[in-house]
Amino acid sequence: MATHTGLKMRLHRGNPAQQTARRHTACPAAAIAIWLIIVATPAGAWLEATMTAHVLIEIALLVAVGFVLGAWLEPRLARALEACNGGGIPGILLAAFALAFWMIPRWLDAALTDSAVAAAKYASLPLLVGAPLAWSWARMHPVARGVVKVECLAMLFRLGWLYLISPERLCNNYLLGDQVWLGRGFLAVGVALSVIWLIPLFFGSRHTLHREEQPA
Repeated sequence: MATHTGLKMRLHRGNPAQQTARRHTACPAAAIAIWLIIVATPAGAWLEATMTAHVLIEIALLVAVGFVLGAWLEPRLARALEACNGGGIPGILLAAFALAFWMIPRWLDAALTDSAVAAAKYASLPLLVGAPLAWSWARMHPVARGVVKVECLAMLFRLGWLYLISPERLCNNYLLGDQVWLGRGFLAVGVALSVIWLIPLFFGSRHTLHREEQPA
């Protein structure tokens, strides 16, 4: 009886391959759902009501959507990616320039008043930032990844400093107080990422050293 019950439970759950396939299908579906919520529901306007949520939440979510979809598509595009994105450098450069474009206050402001610019934002952040990042990061040499991390931190601290010290509004659709909060948010994210990326350099190396010292 117990064996029969266990067999039914295993059949109900499915084999590991089926579970993995369901997870791989659920991830892109969830990413598309998030994109649709931002684009086609009041959630997008709610996020864009404050400068901090617009940049640090909405833009980050759009990039994450592209990253998930890019990771899902990567096995299907493996040959093409090997041919045009060797070492991951072309893709990471594309992602960096596209993201930097949307960090310019003029275009961030225009995305709130011009529907064509808004559509470009909703399309380009997943397609030109998130997906290339997914296709490039694992292909990059560890030294190149370190350079990208350093530049990412430098950009966050530069933008944070700029938004904090600017005496005038950089975006017409946001108040000066929103600008200050975004500057603080950039600095907070920069500090958090610095800590997250530095921890493996210290504790990870110690763990590796301890493991190497153990007798075989």
